[in-house]
Amino acid sequence: MSAEEKRAWVMLVVTVVAYATYVLVILGRVGDASLVAVPYVPVLLWTVGSAIVATIVLNVVIAIASPEDADRKDQRDREIYRFGEHVGRSFLVAGGVAALGMAMVRLDHFWIANVIYLAFVLSSILGSATKIIAYRRGFQSW
Repeated sequence: MSAEEKRAWVMLVVTVVAYATYVLVILGRVGDASLVAVPYVPVLLWTVGSAIVATIVLNVVIAIASPEDADRKDQRDREIYRFGEHVGRSFLVAGGVAALGMAMVRLDHFWIANVIYLAFVLSSILGSATKIIAYRRGFQSW
């Protein structure tokens, strides 16, 4: 498995774990109150920050474990990375448009922030999954 494929796996797993943690913490705090009343900002910042730190640490561990592969990228790796990023960005565009529409109709900040966060999560998941599939099943550059 190439270092780039390992990085895609790290991004996929860290993203899923971080978002699942966020959702579980927020839903666990609802109680009798409205979902909008839950203080989501600190939880969102901590899960995003923790995901960034975890991704960096795991990528460093991967580089230390396989130093000969850490900096080696061939044309295929670059094309798979680019393709995965392009595919993943579709959710960022959709999330941005959804957030813009939500702001226009003056929905609560909770919903706008969460649709943006979900767009980033789905973008990361789709981009990482696309890269992994390309490494596993082959990649046809166009």
